[in-house]
Amino acid sequence: MLKNVLSRLVRETVRVHRHVSAAPSIQTLTGCRVSVRSFAEVKDEVQPPFDSSLLEVLVCPLSKKPLRYDANTNELINEELGIAYPIVDGIPNMIPQEARLLQKDAQTPSTPSE
Repeated sequence: MLKNVLSRLVRETVRVHRHVSAAPSIQTLTGCRVSVRSFAEVKDEVQPPFDSSLLEVLVCPLSKKPLRYDANTNELINEELGIAYPIVDGIPNMIPQEARLLQKDAQTPSTPSE
C-alpha cells in the first residue's frame, strides 16, 4: 500500500511539473524583469495632504492642548510646549519622543514688558 501511495505521489508531481513548465503565462513571468524602487525615490514623492478636520479631535498627548497645523513644515505645532509633531504620509506621528523642539525667536524678549 505504501508503494502505491508513493508511486502515485511521484506521478502526480511529475504531471504537475510538466503542466507548470509548459504553461506560457509562467514562462513570460519568469522572463520579465521587475524594477524595484528604492526608499530614496519615495522621499521625493509629494506627501498626501493632511486632513485638517482631524484638528478637532487631536490634542497634544503631553499637555492635552489643541494643536495648530503648519503647512510649510507639515507638522502639528503645540505653541505652549514649543514642540512639533511630524505628519508622515498624511498620518500625524503623535509620539512625544518623535516630536521636534521648536527654536525660540531671538527677537522675543525673555522678560515680559510692562
